[in-house]
Amino acid sequence: MSTLVDPAGVRRWARLSADSLGRAGAEIDALNVFPVADGDTGTNLHLTMLSAAEAVESLPDDVDVAIAWQTLSYGALVGARGNSGVIVSQALRGLADVLKDGRGDLRAGLVRAAELARAAVARPVEGTVLTVLDAVARAVREEEGETATVAARAARAALGRTPEQLEVLARSGVVDAGGAGLAIILDALEEVVTGAGEGRFVVPAPTAAVVQQAEEGAGYEVMYLLDALEVDKLREELDELGDSLVIVGGEGLWNVHVHVEDAGAAIEAGLRVGRPYRIRVTYLAERTHRARGGRGVVAVAAGAGIAALFEECGAVVVRREPGSSPPLAAMVAGIREAGSEVAVLPNDEAVRAVAMAAAEVAREDGVTVSVLPTKATVQGLAALAVHDPLRRFDDDVVAMTDAAGHTRYGHVTVATRAAFTSAGVCRPGDVLGLIDGDVADLGPDLAEVAIRVVNRMVSGGGELVTLVTGADAPPGLAREIEERLGPLVEVTVHEGGQGVYPLLIGVE
Repeated sequence: MSTLVDPAGVRRWARLSADSLGRAGAEIDALNVFPVADGDTGTNLHLTMLSAAEAVESLPDDVDVAIAWQTLSYGALVGARGNSGVIVSQALRGLADVLKDGRGDLRAGLVRAAELARAAVARPVEGTVLTVLDAVARAVREEEGETATVAARAARAALGRTPEQLEVLARSGVVDAGGAGLAIILDALEEVVTGAGEGRFVVPAPTAAVVQQAEEGAGYEVMYLLDALEVDKLREELDELGDSLVIVGGEGLWNVHVHVEDAGAAIEAGLRVGRPYRIRVTYLAERTHRARGGRGVVAVAAGAGIAALFEECGAVVVRREPGSSPPLAAMVAGIREAGSEVAVLPNDEAVRAVAMAAAEVAREDGVTVSVLPTKATVQGLAALAVHDPLRRFDDDVVAMTDAAGHTRYGHVTVATRAAFTSAGVCRPGDVLGLIDGDVADLGPDLAEVAIRVVNRMVSGGGELVTLVTGADAPPGLAREIEERLGPLVEVTVHEGGQGVYPLLIGVE
C-alpha cells in the first residue's frame, strides 16, 4: 500500500480524489445552496483537485516527498475555484506544512488543515466545509484508531449534522455541498493510507425542493491570483466591499475570492497591494456569454488511426493514451479551438469527468458546450455521422445523443492476468469479448471470439455494423465477419490501428 509520506502516495491520493470528485460532481452541484445557489461547488472542487493532481503528476518519480507536497499545495492554490475550492486548497496547504518532512504525522496535519482553512475565511459560517474540517480535527485528536479512518468517519457524521447548523440547508433538504466534497477527499485518503475503506461515500440526494435564493447585494464573484508581500490591508478592504471573502496562500502568492457588487473595485484593491492576474469575474445570477464564431465537435481518441477517423469527419481531436484521460488543459484548448457552440464526445466513461470540467472552464469564456454521454469510440463515430452544423445547436445535440444511444458497443481484447468474469474464468492469453462493458464471451482464438460477439450483438436487432480494426487484428478478420453476417447487414470497416483492442464493434 502507498502512504502519504512517499511521493507515490501523494500522487495517488490527489488523483483518486480528483477522479472521485469528477464522478460525484453533478450530485454535489445539486446540493449547492450556500453561499450562492449557483450549482457549481462539485465542479469547482473537482477542478481544484484536478489542478493539484496534474501538478504533482508532472514531477519525476524519484522526487523528494517535500517537493511532492509543496507541488500539490501549489497546484491546488493556483487552480482553486469557488469558495469551497479555495478553502480546500488552504486545507491542503496545512497538510503539506506538516507532512512534507516525511514523518507522516497525519493527525497533526489534519489539525493544521482545519486551523489554516478557518483562518482564511473572513466571516466563518457554521454548517459549512469549515465545520466539517473542525469536526475531523477534533476527532483525530480525541479518538483512537487509524487516523485516516477516524477522519473519514468524522467527516461523514459532521456532514450529516450541517442542516442543523445552517437554516438554508434545512429548508432545502440538503447537506453542505463543500462538506460533501471534503468527505469524498477524506474517503480517498482512507483508501490510500489503509489500502481499503469502509465503503465508497455516497453523496446524499436533496430531500426537498432546493431553495433558490435571490442574490441581495453581492452580484459578482471575483477571483484572482495575487503577487503581494502581505494582504492584511486587502483583506480589510474587501471585507467592507462584499462577503464570502477567502484569501489563501503565502510566501508572496495568494488566491483571492470574494462576492461583491462592484467587481472593478475588488480588482483595484488588489492592484493597490500587488499584481493580480488570472482574473475571473462571474455574474452570480446569470453567466455572461461572449460570442465566438463557429460550431464544432471535439472527440477524444486513443491512437493515431482513430484520431484520423474523427479528423476526417471534421472533429477537433484531443489525444489520450489508452487507459488514461487527456490533460484538462488539452481538453479546454480543444473546446476553444472548435468554436462557440461545441459538442464534446468523451468516447470513454472514464474521460467524462475531465470533459465536464473542461466544459465548465470553457463556459466561462462564453462557449456553449454540451458533453455527450458517449462511452466508446463507435458511439462517437455514430454521433458524428449525424452531426449537422446547420441545425439549431440543441437539436443537433439531441440527434447526436440519440444516435450514440442507439449504438451498442463491444470490443475484443486479450487477457493479461487470470480473473473471474461473467463468461467464466479467464487466464493470461485468453481472448475476451465484451458487450456494453461486460465480458460476454471468451476463448483461445481471437477471430472466433470476435465473430461470436458480433453475431450476438446483431441477433438483438441491428442493421449497421461498424468494425474498427486494431494493430493486432488478424489479417482478413473484418472480411470474415462480413461474410458470416451475410448481405442483410451493412458492414463498415475502419482501420483504427489502436493498441490493446484488436477490434472495436458498433451495432446500430
